[in-house]
Amino acid sequence: MRRTVVPFAIAAVVVALAGCSGTAADQATSQDPPLIVFAAASLHGAFDDLADAFTAEHPSSAVAPVRYDGSQALAAQVIDGADVDVIAFANEKSLAPVVEAGRAADGEIFATNTLRIAVASGNPHRIADLDDLADPSLAVVLCSPEVPCGSAAQKLLERADVSVTPVSEETNVTSVLTRVADGEADAGLVYATDIAASAPDVDGIVPTGADAVVNRYPIAVAESAPSPEIARAFVDFVLSDAGQSILAAHGFESP
Repeated sequence: MRRTVVPFAIAAVVVALAGCSGTAADQATSQDPPLIVFAAASLHGAFDDLADAFTAEHPSSAVAPVRYDGSQALAAQVIDGADVDVIAFANEKSLAPVVEAGRAADGEIFATNTLRIAVASGNPHRIADLDDLADPSLAVVLCSPEVPCGSAAQKLLERADVSVTPVSEETNVTSVLTRVADGEADAGLVYATDIAASAPDVDGIVPTGADAVVNRYPIAVAESAPSPEIARAFVDFVLSDAGQSILAAHGFESP
């Protein structure tokens, strides 16, 4: 009798394990692929929080670590065929070539931002406005004119009729802020949101005419998005009241 009972018992265990294995597989396939998001460097922090909040509302829709960089650099990657679901840039000009290349639909504006003069805590050089940045004894850092923060800086300086010769031109706004914070530069032009999120060793000065030079941030679903439905849901979340509240907490203004 024992010879017949044991095989049946083993068979029962195998069937049970197979059933458990099938359940695990079903659970694995129910998880959506991680959403791939490219975002401008100035969105760091805000989009980390947006990704966490979105995942909390959509437990099966994980968001991969957001890729942050200058909008120009990210645009080149998208045009070159990088896998991406959602694109969020710091100005409309950076998105235009991506749309022209057929890699994304027209963007929707989800936030705005303006510039500030970043200086060391306590403002040791007593910088008061843009014209002070023309002092050749000061080490001033700007973003490259090709990227949104650089384009905005050039426009702001031109409106004020101020000529500045920077000691370096950075590829994203985070690099400008870091150089000022580390004492490698005396001043730089960054976004208001960067000052709001920066360490206490950096102060911000509102330059004359800042409100007249506004960066409008577009967000779009990539045309070849691996997860288009989830990508659309993420964009809708960013545009929602909940998403706008998160952006406001990081210093962004509404469109």
